[in-house]
Amino acid sequence: MKTSMRYFLWLSAFLALTSFSPSHLQAQSALKKIRMSLPSKNVAYLAIYLARNKGLYKQEGIDLELILMPANLASTAVLSGDLDYNGAVTGVIGAAVQERPMKALIFTVARPLEFLMTKKEIKELRQLKGKKIAGSSPGGTVTMLTRVVLRNLGLDPERDAFLNPMGGTGAGRLAALDSGVVDAAILEMPENILAQQRGYNELLFLGDFVEFPQNGFGASERKIRESPDEVLKMVRATLRGLHFIWEEKNHEEVLDIIMKEWKIADRKMAGETFKHLKRVLTRDASVKPESVQFLIDVIRENSKVTRPVTVAQVVDYTFVEKARKELGSR
Repeated sequence: MKTSMRYFLWLSAFLALTSFSPSHLQAQSALKKIRMSLPSKNVAYLAIYLARNKGLYKQEGIDLELILMPANLASTAVLSGDLDYNGAVTGVIGAAVQERPMKALIFTVARPLEFLMTKKEIKELRQLKGKKIAGSSPGGTVTMLTRVVLRNLGLDPERDAFLNPMGGTGAGRLAALDSGVVDAAILEMPENILAQQRGYNELLFLGDFVEFPQNGFGASERKIRESPDEVLKMVRATLRGLHFIWEEKNHEEVLDIIMKEWKIADRKMAGETFKHLKRVLTRDASVKPESVQFLIDVIRENSKVTRPVTVAQVVDYTFVEKARKELGSR
């Protein structure tokens, strides 16, 4: 009797393992490891982080690893095959402008999510004359665009106001503002909110003055040519992430993910962050062709590329258009 009972228990355990474990192991082993670089863990990459949190990449058979890396190094790594995708589309377009075989594939942000924050006494643009501004990395897109904005508003960024490309993080630029080393700083989310809480002024929102696609990802032309199914899955999962963010019923869950990923303990601040983000987030990865061309021309000028470069030479819309159709995007 005892032998029969032991056999029954052994058989039950065996059946349980064969019923559940193989399928689970198969699901795990079926996932393809994909590596994507991001220039920073910025909340403007919410669509990608949310899609990963919600398992949307895994539903496409992808195990996505995110690696922080400067955009220019990332493009080199993508071309060598050490990375699969570059999450800094400005870096992708910059590489393509210089005739490196890369294409942007999807845009998740249509405008720069940067703010010019100033000392309390600086409340008008003319008061920036003779002042120091902490910019982003030297030669970085944000630094270039800040120069464009200042010129358009009548200030020479080298004679009237001094734009110092400091690189580093938004927290570091805010610290420079706090210390008095600079009079103003280009800040991202959530440092701009922290700056406002400390009494600094939001003098400019760069997204009000320039429009260009800032976030998303791109790949090498070889990857696009040799792995089109994978590329489509990556684009489709990211697009589903955008759709999830914009559905009103998901608002609280989106805030939960913002708080978790960016370690924001205050739900009110997470809400403010989300509110600002929606000012620039694309709904279905659509951007105006002229805004892409604007970015191309800014990069050309900075890189001293004299030949004309068109949108079609730096962007491949094939996959996002197919994903939109499959998901019923308007």
